[in-house]
Amino acid sequence: MAALAGLLVLLAVAALAFGRSTPGGLRDQGPVRTVTPPPVAQALWPALDATPAPTQPVTGAGDATQPPPQPVPDVTVPGQDVTAVDVRTVLAKDPAVTAEERTALGSCDNCEIRSPEFRDLTGDGRLSLIIAVITPGPVVLHVYTPAENRLLPVLRVQVQRTFSAATIGSDLWLYESTSLYVRTSSHYHWDGVRLVLLERKDEGLGVRPPTGEGPAQPSGAVKTAAPVGPSAVPTATPSAGAAVQPPRAPRPATPQITPTVSPEPKR
Repeated sequence: MAALAGLLVLLAVAALAFGRSTPGGLRDQGPVRTVTPPPVAQALWPALDATPAPTQPVTGAGDATQPPPQPVPDVTVPGQDVTAVDVRTVLAKDPAVTAEERTALGSCDNCEIRSPEFRDLTGDGRLSLIIAVITPGPVVLHVYTPAENRLLPVLRVQVQRTFSAATIGSDLWLYESTSLYVRTSSHYHWDGVRLVLLERKDEGLGVRPPTGEGPAQPSGAVKTAAPVGPSAVPTATPSAGAAVQPPRAPRPATPQITPTVSPEPKR
């Protein structure tokens, strides 16, 4: 009986020892949460060379106070697949396309319709259609998104010929060199109706403008001409804090005394 009691005590002590977690030991906290990486910029038309050139800033940004966009007449999007839409048909049917843009549909000098790009700009998983129309004058960027087998124009903006573009997540970014030293960035975001301009800012390109051939002279600097001639005497400038001695009075000239010679007496 004594041996059996001792065995029970040893089993109880062992159960307490193994059941208690040791300080600093590893514990199972359950499954780890999935980490979502931040969105990365994806360039539009990356094969094109966007050489900076000084031009006017971007114009023609969308206005959220405009009425809701209307579908492009006589254009359908079966299955809401914009990749199957003919780009030239869309531009020919869109009433917002100007006559100058329509010249690019034919054959003209310095005209081009870039190959379309497709990105999710609404955040709903559906691709939008992005078209760049290059004319002899302006360059216009169009964005269309599908809605119930129709095509809605959600952005029309005039940009530079040397512009570049990218998407970060579902946002659209346009980059333009508005001078030799400044780049303008325009940020567009989907508001549920259209793409609206959230922010436009100017950024330095890291190149300092020329400052001239020589060092600039301070505007408040005054040049003093030194006296010229034999009477010019250099004047010492006293240092700061030094006592200034008053000018001494000129010494009177010492008169020259001529000795007087008395005649010898006659003998």
